[in-house]
Amino acid sequence: MMTFRKIIALLAYLLPLLVLAQQKKPNIVWIFSDDHSYQTIGAYGGRLESLDPTPNIDRLAAEGMRFDKAYVENSICAPSRATLLTGKMSHMHKKVDNTKKSVFDHDQQQFQKILQKNGYQTAMIGKIHLPGKMQGFDYWEVLPGQGKYYNPDFITEEGDTNYKGEYVTDVITDRALNWLENEREQDKPFMMMVHHKAPHRNWDPAERHMGKYEDVEIPEPENFLDDYATRTTAAHKQEMDIGTSMNLEKDLKASGDLYANDPRFKSRYEKIAKENMKGEELTKWKYQTYMKDYLRCIWSVDESVGEIMKSLKEQGIDENTIVIYSSDQGFYMGEHGWFDKRFMYEESFRTPLIVKWPKTVKPGSVNTDLVQNIDLAETFLDLAGAPIPEDMQGKSIVPLLKAETPDNWRKSLYYHYYEYPGAHSVRKHEGVANKRYKLIRFYGQDVPNGEEWEFYDIKSDPSEMNNIYASTAYAKSISEMKTELIGLRAKYGVTK
Repeated sequence: MMTFRKIIALLAYLLPLLVLAQQKKPNIVWIFSDDHSYQTIGAYGGRLESLDPTPNIDRLAAEGMRFDKAYVENSICAPSRATLLTGKMSHMHKKVDNTKKSVFDHDQQQFQKILQKNGYQTAMIGKIHLPGKMQGFDYWEVLPGQGKYYNPDFITEEGDTNYKGEYVTDVITDRALNWLENEREQDKPFMMMVHHKAPHRNWDPAERHMGKYEDVEIPEPENFLDDYATRTTAAHKQEMDIGTSMNLEKDLKASGDLYANDPRFKSRYEKIAKENMKGEELTKWKYQTYMKDYLRCIWSVDESVGEIMKSLKEQGIDENTIVIYSSDQGFYMGEHGWFDKRFMYEESFRTPLIVKWPKTVKPGSVNTDLVQNIDLAETFLDLAGAPIPEDMQGKSIVPLLKAETPDNWRKSLYYHYYEYPGAHSVRKHEGVANKRYKLIRFYGQDVPNGEEWEFYDIKSDPSEMNNIYASTAYAKSISEMKTELIGLRAKYGVTK
């Protein structure tokens, strides 16, 4: 029989080993932005790469893995964030749109709650866009709703705080660094979520970045003046085109009283007042102004990435910390003449995803498997060695990070957008996409005959300009994609 003294000695021997095992669990830093398009990340290439918009995010990609086929299941802010926390499609976590009628139940299962139960410290700083008291976080400080770029308010467990005279991206970064360097328990693994407001509309840059791109002509996309010739009602009736839907006052700070006395925007006011721009000329000026402010907002986010990476290295924990950068969905940078998101077309449907995992992910590697935002909750749990609930609907991408694509990895993706009537007047639609084809079904109110279809061959038409749903040459492929859509609806429990 083991004596009391031997038990004490055994515990004294085992305790350091247990602590060491706990310490070896990887830390996770998840840096997240709002409406950040892959087109404006240098590492993704494209027409904007030469502007060097994201040097720190590009370095992250050079040291990690870039995902070229990462997508969302519903391209709108609050539902996307609810999906990230729950690992479930919008209709399952019930936050299907941004309206107040659609409420997120914080009591439901969320990945950070499971991490807490498995020895992780958890922190959430920034934008979450899900009203109510946060759960599963040892520390949280979040923006109310959309939040403000300047003089932002934040909500905490103890109450509200206003950061007068400060810029929101800087506040989020500073609060994250403070927790990372001063407030976390040094001997426990952690999950820190740094979720930025930028570059969400209305694109208010930090004052220090207002001069960037001032004398630069931003390249236009080839389909900037798209006439939607082959598209259905939804593309023709949307309210997100730069020419007519982008507001001169709130979006571009070029008219009205809101920014009239702000010296940063004086030249815009003068240009609008003096020059009688109309039609295509005005649309092109709006595009240039919008793009420059958007890119300026991204500069603050990119600086934040650099500061956090620097802090991890200075603390000597960078080699045991996985850093992930992503966004809640994509965004239109003038493609099809648009801004905003919502549609299942590529620029909105697709989102950036970059992962650095020292000693595991090959630096500079690129993955082209189909991944979706329903996968991230499972991935975080897998990285932490925590159990993944069976009712989560995604798959951990840890095998992909190890360059080991499972034989049964998904071949197609399901998408569903619900918010109509609503902002930007994008019709409800669902669809299925694989690496070659995309099938979209628009349905419901204000859709002729209650239903319209679009079909694209992404290989021959990557810009999705030619809807070939009526093409007899693609009849077999369209039929197969409809069958796949039915199968995915059944798999994910879609009933509406």
